[in-house]
Amino acid sequence: MQYVLFGALVWKVVQEWREQGGLPLGSWWLHLLVLFAVRGLTYQFWFTYGNMLFFTRRRRVVADGVDFRQIDAEWDWDNFLLLQTLIGATVVNSPLLPGLRQLCLWDPRGWAVALLLHVGFSEPAFYLAHRALHRAPLFARYHAAHHSSGVTQPLTAGFGTPLESLLLTLAMGAPLAGAFLVGHGSLGLVYGHAFVFDYLRAMGYSNVEIVSPRVFDAFPPLRYILYTPSYLSLHHRERRGNFCLFMPALDAAFGTLDGRSWALQRAAYDGAAGGGALGTPEFVFLAHVVDIMSSMHVPFVLRSLSSIPFANHFILLPFWPVAFAFMLLMWCCSKTFVVSFYYLRGHLHQTWSVPRYGFQYFLPAAKKGINHQIELAILRADRMGVKVLSLAALNKNEALNGGGTMFVNKHPDLRVRVVHGNTLTAAVILKEVPSNVREVFLTGATSKLGRAIALYLCRKKIRVLVRLSRRIPAENERIAAIPP
Repeated sequence: MQYVLFGALVWKVVQEWREQGGLPLGSWWLHLLVLFAVRGLTYQFWFTYGNMLFFTRRRRVVADGVDFRQIDAEWDWDNFLLLQTLIGATVVNSPLLPGLRQLCLWDPRGWAVALLLHVGFSEPAFYLAHRALHRAPLFARYHAAHHSSGVTQPLTAGFGTPLESLLLTLAMGAPLAGAFLVGHGSLGLVYGHAFVFDYLRAMGYSNVEIVSPRVFDAFPPLRYILYTPSYLSLHHRERRGNFCLFMPALDAAFGTLDGRSWALQRAAYDGAAGGGALGTPEFVFLAHVVDIMSSMHVPFVLRSLSSIPFANHFILLPFWPVAFAFMLLMWCCSKTFVVSFYYLRGHLHQTWSVPRYGFQYFLPAAKKGINHQIELAILRADRMGVKVLSLAALNKNEALNGGGTMFVNKHPDLRVRVVHGNTLTAAVILKEVPSNVREVFLTGATSKLGRAIALYLCRKKIRVLVRLSRRIPAENERIAAIPP
């Protein structure tokens, strides 16, 4: 609902459109709305990349996942973008910066002025303000909420109090204001500066290392010019150093640079011990994509959709052709990939997805390819040292692969246990049977689950009494075939 605040800006654009008889490309109101969209997409793209575990699982800084408490707290992460857009609209509509009236597309002198002001004003101002926010009583009142997020994400960059948003607005806006005050501002500078600023902010909070430590080794001064996700992560978790905006030089000058920053950056990038690379899971849930609409609800697309129960949203309809194109691409040249993970009592569990959609499981021509994908996933899990792999949904279809028995029979030396929901349920039920029981009366024995339980009990020399159904003679014969 907060987006209704843009109603006045939209109305201004509509008015100018009607007056000019076309899209008002020279309207600051239009550019403010476009900037808001571009900036939001910058954070969204970094969020998507950072959560594509099939790309980033080996270069994570912190291994933990994001919990729902953090998701709820960061739900309105883009409030700072709304605030800065409204502040921009106020400045545009005031006589404070007369240079805004003359819309210039490009002026390299403005870039030089903005760079000098960023290094000479924005970086020191942010550093000092940030250090002040970490002291009592300011921290508890204005900054503790930001640090309550356990794992940094690009969206965490926007989570904070209004005071923090205003300080960030000052750091970002001062170079632009200075360039326009001296008459060298341009539209290209506004877009470029906003993009670079947001890009670096989102990168720092991404929890994924992208710059090789070899680059810093080849050019050591770069360590004091550009921070890294590891650098910011240390600050976010321990709160006692690394206060800079983008340039660690100030931390080095004032003695607040955490000496572990570069070692952590190297470990995270190389996937070595000390970083946050995801290790070998003990349990893998092998799923598949249900349909095209559900494919847009995966964790690395939109957090606002993936964190709530599935529902079809009209806002996703324009993106349906894009999702359809990705479906065709996955059908042609994709393999099983990691979708999500979680830790349960210290044990790593992962969800993998076969790159096939539900309807493809009913195409006779696709059966061989699907089984090949499942087999490759099982062999990969076996090589990795996974203990249990569970076939989910249609991956365990009897008509497809006999509930997974095809792979177990084909590879008898598998160390990974290939199971599915029925076998796990049977295991839970069997565990509840007391050890001194010698006779069991079983209802529902004609089902796949009941037959598995009956067969196991017979192997344990336990007498099984079943009630057969007259309506299912074929199943009765299967039960009767169980040896006594």
